[in-house]
Amino acid sequence: MNREKIFNCPVEAPISFIGGKYKAIILHHLTNHTLRFNELQKLVSKATPKMLTQQLRELERDGLISRKVYPVVPPKTEYALTDFGRSLTPILKALCDWGTIYIENDCTWIATNPS
Repeated sequence: MNREKIFNCPVEAPISFIGGKYKAIILHHLTNHTLRFNELQKLVSKATPKMLTQQLRELERDGLISRKVYPVVPPKTEYALTDFGRSLTPILKALCDWGTIYIENDCTWIATNPS
């Protein structure tokens, strides 16, 4: 896990870990499941295999997910949240709840409720 990061604002810390293009989506799908690469590929269908692999490697490097490779042919690889990754669950749930409200309101909330 990369603990050498220095943050000047508390919001920087979670964003640095989940700020990749598909990282929050991957973490969301792993919240209650251990998934194989192909299952994640179907769930994060906009990500190319190369991009998905890159995002998974970064999440693993940062200690948010674990990767288990089984010595079978063809290779079987499973991904799961670590305890550190599970600590982001409340943040991911809040993002999901906000997104649900936004989508249910036809994505017009911002346009009709300016600050």
